[in-house]
Amino acid sequence: MKQSIEEVVRDKYGAIAESSLSSAHAGVRRVAEAFGYSAEELASIPAEANMGLSCGNPTATANLRPGEVVVDLGCGGGLDVLLAARKVGPTGKAIGVDMTPSMLDRARANAKQQGLENVEFHQATIDKLPLADSSVDCVISNCVINLAPDKGAVLREIARVLKPGGRVAVSDIALKKALPPEIEKDLYAYVGCVAGAIPIEEYERALKAAGFADVEVVDLKKDLNAYGEVEGQTGCCAPPALDSPLAVVDSACCPPAESNAVHGGFARLLKDFDINDFAASVQVYALKP
Repeated sequence: MKQSIEEVVRDKYGAIAESSLSSAHAGVRRVAEAFGYSAEELASIPAEANMGLSCGNPTATANLRPGEVVVDLGCGGGLDVLLAARKVGPTGKAIGVDMTPSMLDRARANAKQQGLENVEFHQATIDKLPLADSSVDCVISNCVINLAPDKGAVLREIARVLKPGGRVAVSDIALKKALPPEIEKDLYAYVGCVAGAIPIEEYERALKAAGFADVEVVDLKKDLNAYGEVEGQTGCCAPPALDSPLAVVDSACCPPAESNAVHGGFARLLKDFDINDFAASVQVYALKP
């Protein structure tokens, strides 16, 4: 039976979570730094929290304050949750939500290693958050909303859980112009955070339709080809089954080469197209009135 987009995304990121990909790889560390993390921030958390999957640094612009409740949608290995937990302090709370069990295992282990008691993690999809209405001060996310099949539902959920006056500080991928059909229709370009992205103007309209005010979607002018820094980090991914839809993994995970599973998939598309012509790393800001 053909897998749904959600199942393919879950399987793909589950394989990454079970790999050895971390800041211990120089290329992975450089990717995080290229998208806004300082060397000091990365050194302050376990290496396993960073897998080179970011497209920005939402905690840097969220203006988090002691005592606040912050939620990270698609928290992965806990990179932004751990950084946020320090900003909100022991009187606040940092909550991670992810649909992938192995990612949550990583995140919980990383939080335990740091001895953090003001964090919690939930397994759920980001369009159905296990949180009460008007219970959150700030929602962050990092290169995840583009993966959601129903982005309107995600934005409405964010609006539901935010307190009046609550804010959005999300890093994501959005489109500057229409994708070529070769990318738009490619499943691995979808799980690689590009084919599922929506135009910047549509992102703004969707936020306003969900009830947000003071909406901004800002092109950060980052080079998306920075993911190529991970190339050469051999053995970074758990090898997928040959009959798996993950037999092709994007270049943010493993190096494209004739000898591994990447060749012929999304990595080949990235060789044929400069993705910066079509997509952008954006920072998304909005307020709940």
